[in-house]
Amino acid sequence: FLFTFFDLQAMAKRAAGLVLFRRIGEQIQYLLLRASYGDFHWSSPKGHVDPGEDDFTTALRETKEEAGYSEEDLIIYHDKKKVLNYKVNDKPKVVIYWLAQLKDPNKEPMLSDEHVEMKWLSKDDAKRTVGYKDNQDMIDEFHEIILKLQ
Repeated sequence: FLFTFFDLQAMAKRAAGLVLFRRIGEQIQYLLLRASYGDFHWSSPKGHVDPGEDDFTTALRETKEEAGYSEEDLIIYHDKKKVLNYKVNDKPKVVIYWLAQLKDPNKEPMLSDEHVEMKWLSKDDAKRTVGYKDNQDMIDEFHEIILKLQ
C-alpha cells in the first residue's frame, strides 16, 4: 500500500491557529500558551478543525477560545501562513498557522482551562520555549516577515 503525501495530508488530523505578536515600543513579542495536558507543551493558540469548518474559521475560533482575542482585536495577515506537518503518537498531523498582530498591545489574553500559563516572549525566548524545530523555524520566518512590515 503506497500513499502519496496528499493522501497522508487528507488522513492527518488537522489543526489551525494564529501566531500572535505585539509591538511594545521597538520590541516584537509572541504569545505562547502552555497546555494543561500531555507534556504541558507551549504553542500559539490552535486547535482541531471541526467537521464542516474551514481552517481559517478554526484558527479564529481557537484563538477566541484559548486567548480571548476576536478578529476585531487583530490585524490578520491572510497571505502570511505556514503549514507544519509532524507526527503525534505516530499519527500524521497538519497545523496551519496565520500571522496576526494584536492591535492593542496592552490587551491581556484570557486563558481557557486548556492552558495553565501564558507568556509574551521575544523571538529568541519564544524559540527556546516552543522547543520543536519546525515551530522555531516558523517563528524565524514570521519574524522576518514582521521586520519587513515596518
